Amino acid sequence: MKHLSLWLPIRSIAFLLVFISCAGVLGQDLDNIGCWWSVIAVVLNILTIGLLVILAKRNGQTFWQLINYQKGKTTWKQIVGITLLVLVVGMAGMYMAGFLCYDNFLYAPPVIIAPIPQMLAIINIILLPITTTFAEDGLYLGCGVNQIKNKYAAIIIPAFFYALQHCFIPTLLDGKYIVYRFISFLPLTLILCWYYYRKRNPLPIMVGHALIDLATAAQIVATSFIPGLYQTMCGL
Repeated sequence: MKHLSLWLPIRSIAFLLVFISCAGVLGQDLDNIGCWWSVIAVVLNILTIGLLVILAKRNGQTFWQLINYQKGKTTWKQIVGITLLVLVVGMAGMYMAGFLCYDNFLYAPPVIIAPIPQMLAIINIILLPITTTFAEDGLYLGCGVNQIKNKYAAIIIPAFFYALQHCFIPTLLDGKYIVYRFISFLPLTLILCWYYYRKRNPLPIMVGHALIDLATAAQIVATSFIPGLYQTMCGL
């Protein structure tokens, strides 16, 4: 099966449609359901992984072949190095976007760490990091970087859609917020796609990616279990 890169916009479209549909069905504003982003993400992650398994099979591959995973290829130095790179570039992107869009280096959308029911928060801290890295890295690296022949397009196009999806997680129809989310993630997605293009080794990226999402899920657990913490963090 050819043209796997045509699936790159699927997550952006899916998140946009799901949030708008849920808001319509529940009779709520998008702002009021944004706190459920991590739960919605887990569900769409699982669906994305299922889609990738099907696409890989139709292409005569396994999921592991799609992302070019090779056992024993990765060293601990690579994992530590890329994890630190993800942390540094990820934070730098958010600081830059906060300054450019809100004139505040430390700006962060409060909805990202909003509390949810405690049981879901516990489930999230297990499922969110794992499913996100398999879904996102599988799609943008496996169906993107691995499939596009032109060197520059193989990096820029997947990185663009990799960053774009975050504009709709959660979906808020606010132009400044959308630009903020895109700028926050674009530097990191460009570097990850560039690294993967050179090394063709997804494991260091996936480990670093999972740890970032684990930190976010941990904050959701904290705000869900500690009364008043969310309001305190919003006031920082």
